[in-house]
Amino acid sequence: MSLLIPDSGLLFWMVIAFGVVFVILAKYGFPVIVKMVEDRKAYIDQSLEVAREANVKLADLKAEGEAIVAAANKEQGRILKEAMAEREKIIHQAREAAEKTAQKELAALKEQIQREKEEAIRDIRRQVAALSVDIAEKVLRKSLADKEAQMGMIDRMLDEVLTPNKN
Repeated sequence: MSLLIPDSGLLFWMVIAFGVVFVILAKYGFPVIVKMVEDRKAYIDQSLEVAREANVKLADLKAEGEAIVAAANKEQGRILKEAMAEREKIIHQAREAAEKTAQKELAALKEQIQREKEEAIRDIRRQVAALSVDIAEKVLRKSLADKEAQMGMIDRMLDEVLTPNKN
């Protein structure tokens, strides 16, 4: 017997054993294997469909998220613009208030300066009047030292008071 060429009896029994095993496998084994392969294929197809749906939902969620971010950015821009406008308005109002306050203070200072000026002028006039009266008193004392001059001066003053103004 050689290793490469089998004996015909052995070959016959081997073909019969193969046929029996093939028939048993074809009747009981292959349908189970085919069913398992088809179930696996259905499971894989179902998983692929779920994955596609998940990708679609993910894309929708991503688009929705981007829309929300865009809306938030737009809202942020609007809020910033409003804040800038409000800031400018507050600064403008503060400047106007400061300007009005400064004008009021300036007017009050001008009025105070005017009052002080008028008071100084009145004070100077009082002093001039007092000095004039003092000087006039001294001049009159010297010029009216005698009785006749005093009487003449009194008469002249009475005449001036009693006669109406000729102005």
